[in-house]
Amino acid sequence: MIIGGGPGGYESALVAAQLGAQVTMVEQDGPGGACVLTDCVPSKTLIATSVRKQALLDAPSLGVAFSGGPDGDAGVVGVDLPLVNKRVKELAQAQSADIATRVEAEGVEIIKARGRLVDPQVVRAGDRTVRADVVLVATGATPRVLPGAEPDGERILNWRQLYDLEELPEHLIVVGSGVTGAEFAGAYRSLGAEVTLVSSRDRMMPNEDADGAEVLEEVYRRRGMNVMGRSRAASVKRTADGVVVTLEDGRTAEGSHALMTVGMVPNTAGIGLEEAGVQLDKGGFIKVDKVSRTSAPGVYAAGDCTGVLMLASVAAMQGRIAVWHALGEAVQPLRLATVASNIFTDPEIAAVGVAQRSIEAGEIEANVVKLPLATNARAKMQGFNDGFVKLFCRPHTGIVLGGVVVAPRASELILAVSVAVQQRLTVDQIAHTFAVYPSLSGSITEAARRLMQPGVSI
Repeated sequence: MIIGGGPGGYESALVAAQLGAQVTMVEQDGPGGACVLTDCVPSKTLIATSVRKQALLDAPSLGVAFSGGPDGDAGVVGVDLPLVNKRVKELAQAQSADIATRVEAEGVEIIKARGRLVDPQVVRAGDRTVRADVVLVATGATPRVLPGAEPDGERILNWRQLYDLEELPEHLIVVGSGVTGAEFAGAYRSLGAEVTLVSSRDRMMPNEDADGAEVLEEVYRRRGMNVMGRSRAASVKRTADGVVVTLEDGRTAEGSHALMTVGMVPNTAGIGLEEAGVQLDKGGFIKVDKVSRTSAPGVYAAGDCTGVLMLASVAAMQGRIAVWHALGEAVQPLRLATVASNIFTDPEIAAVGVAQRSIEAGEIEANVVKLPLATNARAKMQGFNDGFVKLFCRPHTGIVLGGVVVAPRASELILAVSVAVQQRLTVDQIAHTFAVYPSLSGSITEAARRLMQPGVSI
């Protein structure tokens, strides 16, 4: 029995069915869950549109002019927001339908209802009660609400409410400069909105690679975004025709709309977890071990409700590991050191393995090479000036420990580094691997060649 139909739920359902188990999945919103219907898929669809528009805005530098504006001004490129949002919603629904078809084809029963634990082996799903040998909880998480800045769905919004806007915000104030805030701020700036990004820390995305965040902030400022550092929001209130954000130091920022991106809270309340013996931490997240077991016998958990690492890929792997373990298959514990992540900004920031801050803090000894994207021939041809490839390896063995790629489609480029980290390849092995010339991936093999040279240090 699987409670929740997001990546942690439906991916585990597929594995369980393929292993011969009878599988029932309960999901109240639709297959794919919030990830597909309101969060990851819609946001990345919107971002894809914004990247396409930004490419048009940058096209004159490559000699491509647009008619209808003075001197081929690319500013005449417009955005039909209702059409954009319609496509976003339709694509999300289509993806959900595809998942339903795939899951049902494997014999999985889907119950559209809210699920709750009655005891470790009994789940209440709507008006049905289902007894199961194994229960997997994959209920996800919900946008956190900042007291004094409650979303109203019209002027003060969370990201799940953006796709109901009929017009592009004249001036969007994004509260929160983590990954979600940075992604939406960049997208709406490229779509044509004035954007102010309110960050409580010294820089954007304080928990991400500092070099990557610095490049992105420079790009954002160059595109006209107002990035306010060390500016913690105290409240957000509606005005007659917009919003006013009051900061803790007394300053204010005024705009037409405010987008709240201040974190997530787990969907673990009121579904019988603690009564069934499932332990939660002080934030309400489900405590799990490396094979996704909870404190209750036969009950596993996966995805954002565990707070392990809020990525769809991690949720899916947690779910698969849970099923493999529950059904007696050989399984390896979850290894967070091999997880690849990506920030879908423009340019994208992808990373895998150890972090630069761990190396600088002396926690890990590593050699580092960082190559600016501007020196890459393919990047020059395509007009990509912002970004870099950074590679980390052990000093004596040359085993690749991780890397960071800041570039267009960095989410695709990071795979080579991910394979190297997962398979414990050396920089010598990468350096002796052919890369297409010219290509952005050539910077990865070039970084590996640089690390082969003696005397390279951090």
